Amino acid sequence: MIQKPLRKETGSSMHKIRLSSNCIKDSTVDGPGLRIVIWTQGCKHNCKGCHNPHTHDINGGFLEEIDNVIKYINDSKIQRGITLSGGEPFLQPLELIPVAKAAINKGMNVWAYSGYTYEQILSDKNKKALLDCIDVLVDGPFVLEEHDTRLTYKGSKNQRIIDVKKSYSENKVVLSHYDDVNADF
Repeated sequence: MIQKPLRKETGSSMHKIRLSSNCIKDSTVDGPGLRIVIWTQGCKHNCKGCHNPHTHDINGGFLEEIDNVIKYINDSKIQRGITLSGGEPFLQPLELIPVAKAAINKGMNVWAYSGYTYEQILSDKNKKALLDCIDVLVDGPFVLEEHDTRLTYKGSKNQRIIDVKKSYSENKVVLSHYDDVNADF
């Protein structure tokens, strides 16, 4: 359900982010608790069977003022966290850093879905700068042959639900306890 439309822009600016649709405030499937989802536009992975193929066009969607997205987060009342989805959020890392920081400042947790692996993100300084603001990363491309509807918070078995802070502190990938429920599938 789309809530409170954001002001759509057509120009370009460093203070704007390309979104595929308006943010929503009532997701319960894109991470734990009631969440705001930021739907980014643009994806180069082209995963067969993608749930959001309309988000692939790099020039599709619309440009939105980053400050409007931050205001949307700041105006929220009962949401527990935000989820960066899309499209591929890590194609716009510098635009999403202030958005993630606004959520952190409000006491929210930050999840991100990416077709890149954790290791690929670490190898790019701008992508890693966004990862520094993320609590949980669901990484890896969607693989249709590994899709299982019983999975929680991920679409295919190859994807990992990673606790980013623990992974940093242990200097290796540490799966989040949210991935424990998927062990039997």
